[in-house]
Amino acid sequence: MARRRSLPDDRILEITLALMHRLGPQAVTFAAVAAETGLSGATLVQRFGSKPAMIRAALDLAWTRLETATAEAIAACQPTPEGAVALLAGLSQGYGDIDSYADGLMVLREDLRDPELRARGTRWGNGLAAAIDRCFPGQPGAGRLMITQWQGALIWWGFAPDRPIDRVVAEELGSLAGLLAGRPVPAEPAVRG
Repeated sequence: MARRRSLPDDRILEITLALMHRLGPQAVTFAAVAAETGLSGATLVQRFGSKPAMIRAALDLAWTRLETATAEAIAACQPTPEGAVALLAGLSQGYGDIDSYADGLMVLREDLRDPELRARGTRWGNGLAAAIDRCFPGQPGAGRLMITQWQGALIWWGFAPDRPIDRVVAEELGSLAGLLAGRPVPAEPAVRG
């Protein structure tokens, strides 16, 4: 690839994230990102300072995008149990296929290792739970239950990815929302092996 003279930082960080998803965080080096971007390793060092700083900037970009998508989904959410299910099913569409989901778990490991990113994740989860609580008046803690079930549904889907992820999430969370709202729950479980 011919050397580029310039590339915006966000584009470099997108490429870094893609590399992390494809090959794992350990594969992110200045040389690897230089090969992907067409920039020189020296340019990357000047911009980011160190490999950990570049990886952290890429993870921060991913969190910013997730927070933005979540805020938009919350703003569009109807304050009903069905709205809560639709919100979380919609957020699930970004996970892609099983390979993309599994690759994302490698990247999540990096978030869990960093105290500041863990704190950011906690704030994100608390905000999401609070938004979902508004969908279940008189049911304090429903939001935390819903997002916990959501993450569990994603993991179980990973073992049997035979249906679209958002459909599995909607079925699983629909069952829980029904319980919380005092409605009948479907007899057939959403996740099958």
